[in-house]
Amino acid sequence: MESINYSRYLDEFDELKVPASGEDRWLKYLTETGHVYVNAERMESVEHVSSQMTVMYVMRTLDVLDDVFGLMEDRSDIRAVKYLLSTVLKWSEVAKGGNKRERSKWTKAGYPLDIHNIASASIFEEEATQEIRSAYKEYFGEEAEYFLELTAALIRTHGLIGQCIRGEIPVSHNNALYEMSQDKRFMRLVSGLCRNSDNGNGTDDAKTFFMILNECIIRGVSDKIWENVKGEAEALIGRILSGDVSEYSAKYRLENLCPKEINIFDEDAEFFAAEVFPKYELWYFSSALSDFDLGQIRTIFSCVLDVIKTSKEDVHHINLKPLADTLYYDYEGKKHINVYKKRIIEKYLKEPSTQHVQPEIKILNGTAFVDFVFTPVCGKLIDFCVEAERSGLLTYEKSIIVLYDMFGFRRDAFDRLNNEEQYLNTMNNVNTSTKDTIIDYSVGMRIVDVGSGGGVLLDRLEKKFPNREIIGTDISTNVIDALNAKKKKEGHRWNVVVHNFVEGPFANKTDTVIFSSILHEIYSYTETPNGRFEIDSVKTALKNAFASLAPGGRIIIRDGIRTDSDDVVTIRFKSSDGMEFFENYRNDFKGLKDIPDEKKVVSSDPQTLTVSGDINFMREFMYTYTWGKQSYAHEVQEQFGYFTLKEYKDYLECLGAKIIVARELLESGYPLNLGKYLDLMDADGNERVYPASNCIIVAEC
Repeated sequence: MESINYSRYLDEFDELKVPASGEDRWLKYLTETGHVYVNAERMESVEHVSSQMTVMYVMRTLDVLDDVFGLMEDRSDIRAVKYLLSTVLKWSEVAKGGNKRERSKWTKAGYPLDIHNIASASIFEEEATQEIRSAYKEYFGEEAEYFLELTAALIRTHGLIGQCIRGEIPVSHNNALYEMSQDKRFMRLVSGLCRNSDNGNGTDDAKTFFMILNECIIRGVSDKIWENVKGEAEALIGRILSGDVSEYSAKYRLENLCPKEINIFDEDAEFFAAEVFPKYELWYFSSALSDFDLGQIRTIFSCVLDVIKTSKEDVHHINLKPLADTLYYDYEGKKHINVYKKRIIEKYLKEPSTQHVQPEIKILNGTAFVDFVFTPVCGKLIDFCVEAERSGLLTYEKSIIVLYDMFGFRRDAFDRLNNEEQYLNTMNNVNTSTKDTIIDYSVGMRIVDVGSGGGVLLDRLEKKFPNREIIGTDISTNVIDALNAKKKKEGHRWNVVVHNFVEGPFANKTDTVIFSSILHEIYSYTETPNGRFEIDSVKTALKNAFASLAPGGRIIIRDGIRTDSDDVVTIRFKSSDGMEFFENYRNDFKGLKDIPDEKKVVSSDPQTLTVSGDINFMREFMYTYTWGKQSYAHEVQEQFGYFTLKEYKDYLECLGAKIIVARELLESGYPLNLGKYLDLMDADGNERVYPASNCIIVAEC
C-alpha cells in the first residue's frame, strides 16, 4: 500500500457514475465538490492539492478493508461486519465534501464541518435514506436501527485512536468504544472475527474489530505510519476495552506532539495539563506547529485561550488547520514551510508589540480556529521574497536578506532562511574524505567540535570514539535547534552547547578542539573595531582554544588556505551566466582588504568571457562560485583563505604549540565541479593548476 498508484485512482474517479441519491450518496458528496480540505502534513506539493484527494483517500481505506477481509472466511456474519465497516469508512469524510449549497445547509444545521468526524456522523444520520435502511435490514434484521446508530457512533469516533496516540485528544474521548463493547448486540456482531484463529474471546473479537477499522484509517494514509503505531494502537484499544481510560501524562502527550523538543520542562507540562489537555481536542497540531519550539507554541496557545475566555460559546476544539494552510507553499517543487512567514510570526511571539502580524482566532460551532494575519506591507514583503527566490537573480537574493534584517526578522547573522536546510545538507556531504582524516588526530577523552553545522563531524566522532565525550558548539540559533532535533530523532549521545571562542576559552579543560571549516567564518563575520575581515578575530579564537587545552591536548584545523603568491591568473567562462556572477561578486565581496581593487581585477572582457586578476581574489571567487546562486548572498560575505600555511605555523608556535601536521591541499570536488563552468589559465593563456583550497594543521599543547 505504501506505493500508491494515483493514476489508477484518477482513472476510476473520471469513470465514476455519481448517484443522485441512495446508499452511495457519500460518493456524490465527495466527487461533486470544489471544497479542498487536506492535511498539509501529508502533502508533498501544495500546487497539486485538489478536492479529489479526499475521495482518493476513502478509496484507499476501502482497498485496505478488502485486503484484510480477503484473508477471512466468506461467511454471512463476516460479510455483515465488512459491510458495517465499509459504511463507516465511506461516510466518515463526507463533511469534507458537498457542493456550496449542501455545505451551506450543513453549516446552518450547526454541523462543525471542520471537525469532520462529528459533522460526518450528523450528515450520515440525516442521510439515512430508505435505501440505507433497507440494506441494514437485510444485514442486521430487527437490530437494523441499533446498527444505524452504531455506524454513526463509529463515524463520530473515527480517527480518535490515532489522535490519542499523537497526543491531540484525551484517552477518555474514546470511552464510546468501551460502551460499544458492553452492548450484547455489538458483541454478537463481532463474535466471529477471531474464529479463524480459534483463540478468540469476546474481548479479542472487539479488539480485532477496532484494530481493523484503525488499520484502514491509518494505512489509507501510509503503511509506514501504521507499522510504527500498530503496537501502540493495539495496546490502547485493549486498555480502553478493559474499562481503563486513564490519561497519558501531560509530559508524554507533549513529547508526542512535539517530537523535536529535547526537554519538556515542568512549567510547560503544567500549563498544558491545567489549561489545554482536559478541556480541548487539538486538530492539525503537528501540521501547523511542528516547526515551532514549545515556548513559541505555549505563547500561541496563551493567545488562543485569552480569546476563548472572552467568548460566549462553549469551545471544545482548537483547530490549527488555518495556520497550517497559511504556513505552507511550494519551494523547488515540493511542499515547504514558508520560512519568511514563520520568521515574522516568531518575531511577534518574542515581541508581541510587533505590528506586522497578529494572531487571528475565530470561534464557530464550538471550535476555535487559529491563524496569523499579516499587514498589507508585510504581505507584500513575503510575496516579494517568494518571487525573488524563484527568479534566481542574485540581486533579489541579496535583497531578501537586506529587507529581513531591516525589519529584524532574521534570527541572527547566520540565518539562511530557505537555504538553511540545503546548506546544512551540503555541509554534511562535501569534503568527507578530509573530515575523516582529521578526526584521526584527536587525543584524550573530551573532544570539542567548533561550529558543528549539520552535525556530520559529531556523528563521525561518536562512531569512531564511542567511549569519549563529544561536544559540539555553535553560535547560530538555527544550527543549535537543528542539531538538538537531529540528536533526539537519531538517538545520538553527543551534546551541543552555545559557545564562541572569540569571546573566551571553553568552560572546562578539553583534550581536543577541532576547527573544521569554521575559522574562516570567524574571520568573516566577527565585528572588530576595524570592521570585519580582521585577522585578530582568528588569533583570538585560536588563543582561547589553546588556553582550553589540557596538557598534551591538540588543536586540529581544517579550513581554507591563502596562497603565498601574487600571480595574475585568468578565468574564461563557458557561458555568460558566469560573467554576470563574477561582476556581482566583484561589487559585493568586501574581503581581501589588503589587496587594492586595481590588483584584484586587472582586466575584464565580456566579449571573450574572460577576467584576469590576483590569484587570491580569483581563488576566493571560484570557491564561492562553486556553491551556486542560491548560496551566493551568504557565501559572498565570507573570505575562505586568510592565513598562508607559514602564517598559520608561525602564530601557533608563538602560542607555544608544537606543530604535528601542516599541509595544504586541493579538494578534488572543486576542479570537478568548476571545470564544467570555467577554465583557469596563467598569464600566458596556458591551463593552470587550481590553487590549494584547504589546509590541515595539528598543533599540540
